[in-house]
Amino acid sequence: MKLATVSADDGTTSAAVLVDGLWRALPAPDLGTWLQGERETDPGEPLTGWAPVNPLPSPGKVICCGLNYADHITETGRDLPTHPTLFAKHADTLLGPGEEIVIPDDVALDWEAELAVVVGATLRGADEARAAAAIAGYTVANDISVRDWQKRTLQWFQGKAWDATTPLGPIVVTPDEVDPAAGLDVSCRVNGETVQHANTRTLVFGPAVLLAYISTFTVLRPGDVVLTGTPGGIGAAMTPPRFLADGDLVETEIDGIGTLRNRVRLTPSI
Repeated sequence: MKLATVSADDGTTSAAVLVDGLWRALPAPDLGTWLQGERETDPGEPLTGWAPVNPLPSPGKVICCGLNYADHITETGRDLPTHPTLFAKHADTLLGPGEEIVIPDDVALDWEAELAVVVGATLRGADEARAAAAIAGYTVANDISVRDWQKRTLQWFQGKAWDATTPLGPIVVTPDEVDPAAGLDVSCRVNGETVQHANTRTLVFGPAVLLAYISTFTVLRPGDVVLTGTPGGIGAAMTPPRFLADGDLVETEIDGIGTLRNRVRLTPSI
């Protein structure tokens, strides 16, 4: 299935399922709420003219894995990890397809295309098989990072958790339709130029492994989101380093899921 949170022109939102090319209503105001409920799948009325927005506007947890593609690990000068490198975001960091990334003009803004995993069942101390069965679906994300703030300390949090800087969506595709282990192409384009391109076959830690590992120390619940890491090609690793400028269009695409398009707007610092 292809699932989404869709919005009308007046801002009203609904969880939705794609049926014969049309979004049809599911009985919840957004996809996260639907995942936490009874998950009635009988589609309701067609939502003509409604468009996908951030599919998960209020996840309880957004947990990210850094350094999870071999090429990206190599470009940062590190060894392959024995355990996932994890950090957290807040729900406030997320924004939807088509929304602008608005941020002060005195920061070094970088791109990180990522596959995101949507949790569909409560997990605590899960093994890999149970974690795999709990995946509700996959979506597209970009862990837009403020590199100068990220490098201020050994902890990455302050460079990763700026409000409304992490595009998510446009839809969530269930595991029966896409399989990261079989391979999904992940790419990022800036103003039409491909800056990242990789395949999820090369993930060091796959989605089920990540969910099982995370569930060892914190419970995961329906609607939570786990970002699986970015491949090589980040701007900070280029020679010379390259960062996003005002007006840049960032397109993040994953085969079988879709494309996020978000424009950067740099504003005078306060």
